[in-house]
Amino acid sequence: MPDLPRAYRRLWWATGIDSLGNGVFTAALPLLAVTVSHDARDVALVSAATYLPWLLLSLTAGSVVDRVDRTTLMWRTQALQALIVGVLTALVAAGAITVPVLVLLAFALGACDVFYDNAAQTAVPDLVPKGLLHQANGRQQVAMIVGRQFLGPPLGSLFFALAWTLPFAVDALSFVVAAVLLAKLPRRGGQAESVKVLDGLRWLMRHRLLRTLAVLLGINTFCGQLGNATLVLFVTDVLHLGEGVFGLLLAGAAIGGVVGGLVITRLVAWLGDLRALLVSLAVNAVVFAGMGFSPNIAVLGGFWAVSSFVTTIWNVVTVGVRQQEVPPALLGRVNSVYRLLGWGLMPLGALTGGLLAHRFGLRVPYPVAGVARGLALLAALPVLIPAMRGTTPR
Repeated sequence: MPDLPRAYRRLWWATGIDSLGNGVFTAALPLLAVTVSHDARDVALVSAATYLPWLLLSLTAGSVVDRVDRTTLMWRTQALQALIVGVLTALVAAGAITVPVLVLLAFALGACDVFYDNAAQTAVPDLVPKGLLHQANGRQQVAMIVGRQFLGPPLGSLFFALAWTLPFAVDALSFVVAAVLLAKLPRRGGQAESVKVLDGLRWLMRHRLLRTLAVLLGINTFCGQLGNATLVLFVTDVLHLGEGVFGLLLAGAAIGGVVGGLVITRLVAWLGDLRALLVSLAVNAVVFAGMGFSPNIAVLGGFWAVSSFVTTIWNVVTVGVRQQEVPPALLGRVNSVYRLLGWGLMPLGALTGGLLAHRFGLRVPYPVAGVARGLALLAALPVLIPAMRGTTPR
């Protein structure tokens, strides 16, 4: 990353270490949930609790991010997450884990993620020149995908097989290291004047392109959780594979995301932002519909890799649009409203997926999610195409 500033590289390393711990946790948490309950509804409930804070706390987080020093907020949030996972580790060691305990701790970690992710995404334009935003956002996506999907999940499955406490202890340590790195970033003073949460909502509602993208994100993340909330049961009960394969599946899927993050700058230069977004949405709809019909782990892993590739394209382009279009003083609040609309339905998607899987079978949520994604894209085209043509980021 020779062209990117040193401060950004420190953020990148913190992101990578934090993501590695999150990847370990991502594989271990559903495996732990399955040891407590094999009911698809319980497993989906734990997944829903992780994302519920995006519905309840996004607007508050945006106001805080625009009002306080983002560096301080990031490292303190990571330190708090280290404490929460440390408590989880102790409870696992004591054999005191129940579904309600998992739901509570998953919610607490998700709440911290709301504040941290908003602050980290908002901080990138403070550290990187405007012309390098696509590159910086792409590198951030690579760091997150490598940690959360490629390296972390197989390690999480392996650690869980060795000792149930081990993956959670590793996650807690990753939060500590990331907090130390983040504490050394440059400080950015918060706003002295009063920060009104509704200002971000008003600005977003007046921006036709970002408003459309936020609604599309909401539908797509709802569908993503609808399909994936019971993935661990799909792998273990339908495909009859072991716990270790679940982590390897997530790791294999990450290959597509890593490739997407590395080629995003050239891909957008070739296709343009609009075409890249449309292709990513269309391909993801088809891929999700196909996942439910996967006859084996190889086919399912292939679908996941393609989905990860196009999801990365979507993420990098839409983040870049927001960072360039939104005034810096409003970026935290607009991001929070965008995330509220885009991520707030994820708990409902997870619960819906759990109910569908329980009633109709573990394959059914995926084709339902794929069809819903396709219909949402078709409905948005009359708005999305003119809006993107009028405000294509450079």
